[in-house]
Amino acid sequence: MVGHLNNLDGVTIQSDLVQGVHMKVLVGPQDGWSDHVMRVFDVEVGGHTPHHQHPWPHINYIIAGTGDLMIDGVHHTITAGSYGYVPQDTIHQFKNVGDEPLRFICIVPKEGHK
Repeated sequence: MVGHLNNLDGVTIQSDLVQGVHMKVLVGPQDGWSDHVMRVFDVEVGGHTPHHQHPWPHINYIIAGTGDLMIDGVHHTITAGSYGYVPQDTIHQFKNVGDEPLRFICIVPKEGHK
């Protein structure tokens, strides 16, 4: 399977806890990767993911932009080329603190994709 991000439909994450976040699914169970999902998130300038935790980990790779990744109260500056591992059950949040969209890959177990 080979594809291109620009050819995928995306969804805007709707929640009172989220601002300006859009997601596209690249690879998942529907493509034969039975136990994980690879997604790309775009966070608009000033936007953020929820301040939350869950029982699964995720792996992230920053493609573009400048952000703040908070993991258990510790803030980390993230830019293109940064990566992060968020362990299960840790409070975390991504914020766009730059002047262009923050784009990152997020890989989670399939139970973490909603």
